Amino acid sequence: MDGIFALAVDNLLSPIILFFALGLLAAFARSDLTVPESVAKGMSLYLLFAIGFKGGASVAAHGIDATLLLSLLAGLILSFVLPFVAFTLLRVMTGLSVTDAAAVAAHYGSISIVTFVAATSVATSAGLNSEGYMVAVAAVMEAPAILSALWLIARYDSSGSGKMEAGLLQEILLNGSIVLLVGSFLIGVITGAEGLAKIAPFIVSPFQGVLCLFLLDMGLVAGRGLREARDVLRPGLFLFGMVMPLIGSMFGLGAGLLLGLSPGGVMLFMTLSASASYIAVPAAMRVALPEANPSIYLTLSLGVTFPFNLTLGIPIYLTIAQALTGA
Repeated sequence: MDGIFALAVDNLLSPIILFFALGLLAAFARSDLTVPESVAKGMSLYLLFAIGFKGGASVAAHGIDATLLLSLLAGLILSFVLPFVAFTLLRVMTGLSVTDAAAVAAHYGSISIVTFVAATSVATSAGLNSEGYMVAVAAVMEAPAILSALWLIARYDSSGSGKMEAGLLQEILLNGSIVLLVGSFLIGVITGAEGLAKIAPFIVSPFQGVLCLFLLDMGLVAGRGLREARDVLRPGLFLFGMVMPLIGSMFGLGAGLLLGLSPGGVMLFMTLSASASYIAVPAAMRVALPEANPSIYLTLSLGVTFPFNLTLGIPIYLTIAQALTGA
């Protein structure tokens, strides 16, 4: 336990977390500090491109094997299953309607790519290497949770409000973040170490600095969301936003250990299973479940679970992965 708290303190004092905290404080203080939307979008594209390409180059060096394929299958299954766990918890812990509970549950079966990137950075700082194909696992875990949410609505909501409109699945799969992440990953696989060496000055050295600025913007967004939706965060919902990541991480831990992943790979699988989407799934919910309250699912995923994972969750997942893999 002391090791977890020591690691959490070290993580809290890292530049990426401190810049996130700066954004939160600035938002709470009603500062006029802002990051232009175009700049934030550009940083997001850069991070997706960098992490995808580096992951692909790592796979090119490692080679495609059964563990890679089984990891993709495990990620797909977890993304389908975790919304059912989240939905059950929400119905027990909160007074949310079926529609709102299903919408929130979808976010907790999908993933936060920024949390994944931050966890990758922490693992690298701790001296842990991880399987490059975890980027591909992240990509396959983006969309299945949305289908689970729609099934929950069809099963439990007599009004039948949830629907798979024509083109929704295509819109999910062609989401810009998924396209760039998967595309960069494939290009990394094709070009390998030689391709990485050519663009390393662009995607390796500047990475940490761009991540710091991006998390500053995330802090501003999360802080303003919490300030504006504070009435939404009833105790049961707030508790769910911290308990569900821990439960999800245990599913990821089991998958990582069964697959025999490296300590870093286990930690990243735990992080993916613990994170909550705040980009792809909210966009899909606006189309598929327009009756659901966005202030609930956005505040929970971005305002509660995202900061929890950055400050406490990732150190916990790292410590457990190290302890159980003998790293």
